[in-house]
Amino acid sequence: MAHFAKIENGVVAQVIVAEQDFIDTGAVGHGWVQTSYNTRGGIHYGQDGQPSGREQLRKNYAGVGFAYDEQRDAFIPPKPFPSWTMSEDTCLWSAPTPMPTEGGPFTWNEETLSWDETVVA
Repeated sequence: MAHFAKIENGVVAQVIVAEQDFIDTGAVGHGWVQTSYNTRGGIHYGQDGQPSGREQLRKNYAGVGFAYDEQRDAFIPPKPFPSWTMSEDTCLWSAPTPMPTEGGPFTWNEETLSWDETVVA
């Protein structure tokens, strides 16, 4: 079994688990692209959570609302904030300022283009 994303107008509309033969027969229509649950940021991870060395599949696991870029052959998550930029290597979005590594948790503040420490009650 494998995961497949239904692409409509360049956007993932649905993700299913199916046999390749089922997709190939056209039983669910056309526009399905395989995705891997274990791929994130251009790296394929094994069951132990470590990079597996296997070839990655389309940069990221597809999710409903993700873009499918045919030129890159990649699934790209929605842009979380206008100021964030996408890495060509990973097809993931990054804030203009790295998130602090101490303290936290943090939330992105688009007005100040910085990370705000979230108060946890």
